Formats: sequence, C-alpha cells, structure tokens
Amino acid sequence: MGFIIIEVCDYNLLSAEELEEVFNRPEVAVMSYECMNYCGMCAMRPYAMVNGNRIFGKTREECIEKIKKAVEKELEDIEF
Repeated sequence: MGFIIIEVCDYNLLSAEELEEVFNRPEVAVMSYECMNYCGMCAMRPYAMVNGNRIFGKTREECIEKIKKAVEKELEDIEF
C-alpha cells in the first residue's frame, strides 16, 4: 500500500533492505531503483527520496534519523 514512498538507489550507501527493516509499516513503501539519475550523489553520501524530497546525511545513521523525521512529518500531514 504505502502513503509514503521512500526511494533509494541500488548503489547508494543506504540499502533498501536496511530501510525496509526500519520502516516496517503498512503506510510506508520502500522502493529500490538501479539508478535515480542523480549521478554521483549516491556514492558521495547517504541519501533517499521521501515523497519526492531528497534527504541527506553525513552518515547512514544520521540519514536514517532524518528520514524518520520526514516520514513522521508526512504522516502528520495525512488526514485519515
């Protein structure tokens, strides 16, 4: 299902499997792509797209924390 889509490049420092473990919720979908056309970004630092917004971090842990905050904000904005 997924109201919130987290997109990650296969060559990124973050893995889709890692994000799926962290965001194991029915309203969150983690999508993995071979390439997201942001050449070089995935090799420089961890990043993901959350509903079309780029989220960066200096480390994987920092990036995941920022993604968590972005997901929570998106969930707050959704009116059920």
